[in-house]
Amino acid sequence: MNIVEVQHVVKRFVNQTALDDLSLEIPRGKVFGLLGPNGAGKTTLIRILTGINTPDSGSVLFNGHPLAMDDVFNIGYLPEERGLYKKMKVSEQCIYLARLRGLSKQEAEKRLKLWFAKFGIDSWWNRKVEELSKGMQQKIQFVITVIHQPDFLIFDEPFSGFDPINAELLKNEILQLKKEGATIILSTHNMSSVEEICDSIALVNHGKNVLSGSLDDVRHAFRKSQYSITLKANTLPTKEMLPVDCQLLESEQVDNLLKLKVQLPSDMSANSLLENLIKYYTILSFNEIIPSMNDIFIQTVQSQTKNASSL
Repeated sequence: MNIVEVQHVVKRFVNQTALDDLSLEIPRGKVFGLLGPNGAGKTTLIRILTGINTPDSGSVLFNGHPLAMDDVFNIGYLPEERGLYKKMKVSEQCIYLARLRGLSKQEAEKRLKLWFAKFGIDSWWNRKVEELSKGMQQKIQFVITVIHQPDFLIFDEPFSGFDPINAELLKNEILQLKKEGATIILSTHNMSSVEEICDSIALVNHGKNVLSGSLDDVRHAFRKSQYSITLKANTLPTKEMLPVDCQLLESEQVDNLLKLKVQLPSDMSANSLLENLIKYYTILSFNEIIPSMNDIFIQTVQSQTKNASSL
């Protein structure tokens, strides 16, 4: 069952259509990548999902019913633009915000201290927010976002400003939340993060859902029948050694190893190439080249932009 279903949502601001008949489904218990270039409509969609804005038309279902204000208590939202009261003590602010999410003071303090210990920030409990580094403040906001243990979490650029160690720490915590049953939207421009932790994605451009599906299905749909091959050899294969219409795109000689990038016709199996090469070489590795999400993002957005400009 999907935790969220966005059905033909339209949202306009003055002369701009931010969301244009947008539909998508967010599977329960998964990490869902919400992707798109700047100005694509992602923030508008997030604001609708969190009840900040309402659609002009269309609907949003949450747990099978129309999204209502009471559902907001079961949602955690970490916005891209962070905001903490810099003159308040960290503990006072965290407890205050946790109580706004329905926790008692005692329960809020108990949960917060567990999270502070997990993130190694115990010593900041009685310090003012303005004394914290940007990374420390981001950890605090992450904790505030998840402290009430919501079923549905939205993280907008959660790794921004983190060093690699803390980014890895946060990534592991997101995956642990998923393991515990939470559904997570990850909105980011970092495609390596998408490949590491997302189960499915939707790519939004000009307010429309232009590409969606499981991460594996999307990447495999963009395959180009290209292969990376490492041979034990000192000479390039001749035309006769390759199947008909097979193209040698790149080659690199490293000592007695020959690395090739090969393009096959779409109707040719990889076995045909292997059968030819094995007659002449020792094959050390043979891998299909699957496009990265970064390549897919660029290709899809550029294609959409080109099509829009030609209309």
